[in-house]
Amino acid sequence: MTPHSHDDAPLSAAVALDGQGPCIAEARHLAADFLTRMRTEHGVVVSQRAVEVTQLVVSELVTNAQKYAAGPILLDLRITGDLVQLQVWDSDPVLPVARAADAGRVGQHGLEIVMALCQGFEAVQEPVGKRLTARLALADPPPRPREACRGGAQRDTVSDRWEQ
Repeated sequence: MTPHSHDDAPLSAAVALDGQGPCIAEARHLAADFLTRMRTEHGVVVSQRAVEVTQLVVSELVTNAQKYAAGPILLDLRITGDLVQLQVWDSDPVLPVARAADAGRVGQHGLEIVMALCQGFEAVQEPVGKRLTARLALADPPPRPREACRGGAQRDTVSDRWEQ
């Protein structure tokens, strides 16, 4: 993966994956390495959560590309403002569709997970194949306030735990 930087362009990196078994793990590692380099070499604010969520989203999108498309997979990562934008291209022109929530369904929840984690997601058909784009926050969201309750207890609105 080769990083690119120009004064007026975002920091970015791209790689062609062969679409074979280990490419999913390779894509996860490349995404984490890219964000770590952006933090250490370019001073970009990148939370540990952003690294982990980016790895999860990359894993889901590359897994689907490997499962449904033959041939190579292209992964592009770039920093745009306070977001990391990741794009995955594959040769299958069929656009993914998020299915209705179904607690009884085993598997096929990947796109639901991706869409829940992203600040933006789009799927576009290309002249050959498709390109999926996800945008993720680089910094952690601000903590949610605790709600004061009768009797002095407080409920943590993030974890939904009660504290005295």
